Amino acid sequence: MKRLLAIDIGNTNTALGFFNKNSLLKKSSVKTERISIEMLKKDIASYKPEEIIVCSVVPQATKRILKILKGLTGKKAQVIGKEIVVPIINRYRKPQEVGQDRLINAFAAIQIYGTPAVIIDFGTAVTFDIVSKQKEYLGGMILPGLNISLKALSKRTALLPKVKLSKPKDFIGRDTRNSMLSGIVFGFSSLTDELITRIKKIVGKRAVSILTGGNSKLIFDYCRNLDIKDEDLTLKGIAMLKNKKNT
Repeated sequence: MKRLLAIDIGNTNTALGFFNKNSLLKKSSVKTERISIEMLKKDIASYKPEEIIVCSVVPQATKRILKILKGLTGKKAQVIGKEIVVPIINRYRKPQEVGQDRLINAFAAIQIYGTPAVIIDFGTAVTFDIVSKQKEYLGGMILPGLNISLKALSKRTALLPKVKLSKPKDFIGRDTRNSMLSGIVFGFSSLTDELITRIKKIVGKRAVSILTGGNSKLIFDYCRNLDIKDEDLTLKGIAMLKNKKNT
């Protein structure tokens, strides 16, 4: 396997993973809107990727980042959904509407953890993706993310302040800031637990539940029905997809 740079371009952050064979040598995360030649030059020089695969949900950022990568490496990156198709049966009514990151997460979950599976990605948005025992992508749910929800509270109300996302001090908030944090963190964790319970009634009680995404560290300890936290699931999926492509 060639040295691989896997890139996951999200609405808020972009994750980069440098792989050699199946080993993740280094990962980093940068603000999508701030990615520049200077930010990538050192790592690309150090790890010398021979192949680049990009998964993106931000078309405008994709064009800019592909241009930067071409200038630094001289190589044309392959984009999932264009040059590469995720090898999974997609049961969405309109398959083209599913984000490639969601399909990659489902593909990675199948390869690593088995099926049936529920993948919960706490990023800019919160997504639930469900994979059947037969390894089919069934669909899922999309919710506003933790930061979006906090910002909406302050923007759409007269008296609620801007609050930075962090762990709440108490379950029952004793001031406005901690009441907001408690509502967001405990509210979303309870929502996650209940949705997992209801999904398992459909796909089977043995379904494995996997948490990933930028806010997975924060939310994992507050949930009862999560089995696994894998912050690198999408990057691993991109690397596995590359291996699958070459077999």
